[in-house]
Amino acid sequence: MVSADVSVRVAWPADAAGIATVQLGAWQQRYDADAAPDAAALAEAWRRSLSRPPEARRRALVALAADRVVGFALTGPNDDPDADPVVDGEMAEFTVGPGDTRAGHGSRLLQACADTLQADGFNRAVCWVDAADDTLRAFLSSAGWEPDGASRELADESGATLKQVRLHTSLLA
Repeated sequence: MVSADVSVRVAWPADAAGIATVQLGAWQQRYDADAAPDAAALAEAWRRSLSRPPEARRRALVALAADRVVGFALTGPNDDPDADPVVDGEMAEFTVGPGDTRAGHGSRLLQACADTLQADGFNRAVCWVDAADDTLRAFLSSAGWEPDGASRELADESGATLKQVRLHTSLLA
């Protein structure tokens, strides 16, 4: 019997380069851009962040295929103005590498996020999704996440705006 060597776990500082590679690949695909942040600088920023998390309930999770990072997610308290950070959690980032989608990594990562948020005492979770990202929105919707009516626009350094919608799900059993 052959079994796949796939898993999800809390990220370690040694995962920084793998997370940066996944993030850059997804960024380039998502925004169809040739210009990207410096990979080494991004990996170093991840290494510093993973070495000193800002608080115990803020976590980075990685999806692995053998020892290769194929996706990552960030969980923690929800900082939105209409949220209660004691009971409202957030999946602040959810990314599976472009070449590793549709292999079950996203489902495992999403379940690990829900389990982690629930273990940290959150009753509800939210996730901001790019309004144009139909694939991620459909994936989350198929897992029980629903729009809650909130939206926002983020501006980058060039002044371009990114529209996002907020999805939520209950973490109560």
